[in-house]
This record gives sequence, C-alpha cells and structure tokens, in this order.
Amino acid sequence: MNQLLERIAEMVVKGRTDINSPYPPELAGQEGCNELTREALEAGIPPNDVLTLGLVAGMKTVGDRFRDGVIFLPEVLMAARALNAGFEHLKPLRRSGAIKAKGTIVIGTVAGDLHDIGKRIVTLFFEGGGWNVIDLGVDVPASRFAQAIEEHHPMAVGLSTLLTTTMSSMESIARELKSRFPDVKLVVGGAPITRKFAEQIGADAYSPDPQGALDFLNRSLS
Repeated sequence: MNQLLERIAEMVVKGRTDINSPYPPELAGQEGCNELTREALEAGIPPNDVLTLGLVAGMKTVGDRFRDGVIFLPEVLMAARALNAGFEHLKPLRRSGAIKAKGTIVIGTVAGDLHDIGKRIVTLFFEGGGWNVIDLGVDVPASRFAQAIEEHHPMAVGLSTLLTTTMSSMESIARELKSRFPDVKLVVGGAPITRKFAEQIGADAYSPDPQGALDFLNRSLS
C-alpha cells in the first residue's frame, strides 16, 4: 500500500484530525487526516484508493477494536472526527461522480427519542464505507421514514434508539416499513436493542456496534 495511504489510516486510528489538533498529544505538530488526505489527492492517488485504503481501512480497525473492547467510545469519537476531516475532501468528488457510492441508506432516531450521538457515529461509518447516507435526524415518525424511502429509493433503512421507552416506537415503525416496503432492508441498533428484539420486530439486521452494521451492508447489499 502507498505509504501516504498507510499514514491516513494510522491517523484515523489515532484520532488525529489536523496539524493543529491537540490530540493525541504525542503527535503534536504532525499532520492529520485533513492534510494527508489533501496531499494524497494532490499527488494523484485515485480518490477511491484514498477512501478505501486510507480512511475506510483506518475506520475498519477502529470498528474492530471497539467491537472487541480494546478501545471505547471517546476513542471512536476522535477517530470519527478525524475520518470526517479527511472525508470532507472527498465529498465534492462524490457529488461529481468521481467516486461512486455503493448505494443509499436512510437513517434516523425513532419518534420519541432525541438522542443523536450514536446515529451520527454510525452515519460516519457508513459514509466512510462508501455509502450515501440520508440522515433524517431525531424523533422521526414512520411517515417521514416512508417519505424518505419513496423519495430516495434506499437499499436499507437504519433505525436507532437509546431509550427503552421508545423501543415500542421502533417496533411500530419497523413493522409499518416492512409491510409497505418489504424489499428494503431494515437495520436496527441502540443501547437497549438486542438481537432477539430485532428478530421479534422483523428487522433484517442488528449490530451492537457501527462496524457490524457496515459489514452487513457491505456483505448483503453492495
């Protein structure tokens, strides 16, 4: 692999956003994902390689370590911030068609729940993995999910909740969407959600971590 791409992946893993970032302190004054991604593109490295062999490779390592309990949420948040800094350089290329998205995913926190952080992290994993993500935000009813499906024709819909009190909301939304759009895959997640509950409400996939959800998309849909 190109050494520049290896450095991009390393900076994602270490959560280094740019040269001015104070984190991690042992890398003070060194370039981060922002500068390295720009340099890679200016050097003529194909954008898809920058995405998959640099940014995505780094976030895959982060996702695996988080799943295995080697790192925890603060480290994932720093890595996601670094990933986003690099990904900003690729967004114009995505819009121009120079980088082809694998498909479209609609995602949102279900009605009654205003929590956003988990969904935002999952969104960054999906975008970094090459998917186009339509983020509907929080407190999203079934009607808005349905409208987004009809408008954007996604391959999958992601439902998130952090509250046990809104699990019933997730269930009703999931059942309505599966009834109306049986071909659209339904992915669910959040702190109170279990695999048993996901199966009970008819979801196609459940993961306790973002990497597992991304792996499902890549394995089943791309």
